[in-house]
Amino acid sequence: MKLSPLLLALVLTAPLALLARADGDGLPTGPSADQATTSKLVYGLLSDSRYAYRPRPLDDAMSQDVFKRYLESIDPGKMFLTAPDVARFASQKDKLDDAIKSGQLEPAYAIFTLYKQRVQERVDFARGLLKQDIFDFSGNERWEYDREDVPWAADSAALDAVWKKSVRNDWLRLKLAGKKPDEIRKTLDKRYANLGKTYADFNSDDAFQTFLNAYTSSIDPHTNYFDPRGAERFNQSMSLSLEGIGAVLQKQDDVVVIREIVPGGPADLSDKLKPGDRIVGVGQGTNGLIEDVVGWRIDDVVEKIKGPKGTQVRLDLVPPEAGLDSKPNRIVLTRDKVRLAEEAAKAETLTIPAHGDAPAKRIGVIKLKGFYQDFEGRRKNNGDYASATRDVAKLLKQFRADKVDGVVLDLRGNGGGSLTEAIELTGLFIDQGPVVQVRESGGRVSVENDRAPGVAWDGPLAVLVNRGSASASEIFAGAIQDYGRGLVIGETTFGKGTVQNLVDLDRWPANEKARYGQVKLTIAQFFRVAGGSTQNKGVVPDIAFPVTVDASDYGESTYDNALPWTRIAAVPHTQYGNFAPLLPKLESLHAARIATDKEFQWQAEDVARFKAERDKKYLSLNEAERRAEKEKLDAIRKDRQEERKRLNIALDPLLVDSGDDGLQANERDIAKEAAREKAAEDRPDPLLRESAAILADAIRLLNGDRALASQVLPVAKTAGHWAE
Repeated sequence: MKLSPLLLALVLTAPLALLARADGDGLPTGPSADQATTSKLVYGLLSDSRYAYRPRPLDDAMSQDVFKRYLESIDPGKMFLTAPDVARFASQKDKLDDAIKSGQLEPAYAIFTLYKQRVQERVDFARGLLKQDIFDFSGNERWEYDREDVPWAADSAALDAVWKKSVRNDWLRLKLAGKKPDEIRKTLDKRYANLGKTYADFNSDDAFQTFLNAYTSSIDPHTNYFDPRGAERFNQSMSLSLEGIGAVLQKQDDVVVIREIVPGGPADLSDKLKPGDRIVGVGQGTNGLIEDVVGWRIDDVVEKIKGPKGTQVRLDLVPPEAGLDSKPNRIVLTRDKVRLAEEAAKAETLTIPAHGDAPAKRIGVIKLKGFYQDFEGRRKNNGDYASATRDVAKLLKQFRADKVDGVVLDLRGNGGGSLTEAIELTGLFIDQGPVVQVRESGGRVSVENDRAPGVAWDGPLAVLVNRGSASASEIFAGAIQDYGRGLVIGETTFGKGTVQNLVDLDRWPANEKARYGQVKLTIAQFFRVAGGSTQNKGVVPDIAFPVTVDASDYGESTYDNALPWTRIAAVPHTQYGNFAPLLPKLESLHAARIATDKEFQWQAEDVARFKAERDKKYLSLNEAERRAEKEKLDAIRKDRQEERKRLNIALDPLLVDSGDDGLQANERDIAKEAAREKAAEDRPDPLLRESAAILADAIRLLNGDRALASQVLPVAKTAGHWAE
């Protein structure tokens, strides 16, 4: 991508002497020199039709939209700012366009400063309530927690009433969990104090990134700005690798704590750290100054701990069983490249019992959380670079060796990733051909093809999706469906039919060190080979499961500025099969099976109960009513475990002592909470098992009915493997 004259001018005319002045809170009243330059660079990029798929003029109308989105970003629940606060800055709402263009962002910083002040006032108010006698729960009050669409509170007194109910709800949750008043008061006081500290740590970078993303999201929902740290984290998530010690960290109170140890990393191999250890000091090399990091922001601590492969870092650790003032243990670790194996593709095999005269079927399952790729490693031709396609290919090779009968690719919750990976992954299942059409901003349509001859798996295939399956997941699922290569099972997908590219803002000034960050910019829209878009509508499954999340709550259709659905001409492609004649039989078998499947029924009950609670949008503050609700849920959990024992099916590890303890995640024992998350991987998964059963049904039907097989797979190159 070449530097446009406009962007070049912005770089050369940046006000290098601009130094922001801090207010009494420590938050600058205006941008730094780099932030001012970044604002101009982002404006130049998003307003240029050569880069942006749908450029929008940054005028007064968009300025008002940016103002609205900025307020929604910092106070989405309208819990801190009041109507007079918003009115105070209303005169700026049609001037933010000029602020972004010029890099003079003082209005945005002024709003953020007031926001921080209001947060502290609310924290002080909440802590003050704990000393009052307001915790009688015999009345009929409600805590109406869904405040997204309510108007801004008329004044501070109106917000007082809202916060009083919120605090009373927090107290009631802990009381129902069996906590005593003194313990409740102590827990909540610490909670609110920590909330205040968290917001007090917000700085100029937070204000700048939040405001600039209010601008980028006004263009479209998937255009985002990343500051240098955010860009680094994004790239790490895509490459599934980082250079550091290999530990997952979490902030608890004033200290950063080890949450998990990454297998195979320096921390794991040293055997010197464990979950729950608290990091109180960090030093560089073998003799660098040990810095006391108690009270630091977690991202600042992370910055000190990570570093280039081969360098050393020293950590002062206090074990979880010792007091924070205890003498720390000092360890030395040599940093290394760490592969985030937990996020990579994983495989398992499910055995579906025999049905009538048909023998049991073994179905291989591949769970893929994202379409990851180490872009830098691939560019350097590093043979060991992370790639979703390469990892899945290895798992398919093992499945072939194990002679499984079919494969389910589980893309639930897979939000996408690399477009290249989506194309190449599709190529593991089709033998060359178009995978996706891409329309650029000027209207030119190109076709992205799988050019690799042969396939990695030519047998029976199903793709499991849900509302969280987006972007690259939809490209893959849509191509498999259009080719008739496999069954798509689950829920209608997210509906994100646009393509983004990362633009490094430091590439133009040729900075040696990252200063300006990156923009994830929408550059194109993709279309299925059959011509339709997934935009807004998503991929509709062949066999539908109960909807867990409504389209009105989550998905592309919930964005007010999402691109509309449209279609273009189809492109010629192989039709491996047509599953339409098979679907009624599969639906019938599916319905009969889930009618007696307790786990599947319980899943549907839980979804229905969740939706009913969500639609209610409030919690009763009547103790008797809440206690009855809690006892009902506890009874359901207990009954289900007893039923599992009776039916000799696996117990759900998360239903043991799983009632609401009233605590937030960062208030629980970190090591136990991490172990609990690991246990979640062993939970019964009725949707996955039913997907495997549906695929097994399809194999049996096609094997047992040659006439049906000839209808479903008339010319399929893989027909012999679907129906032998």
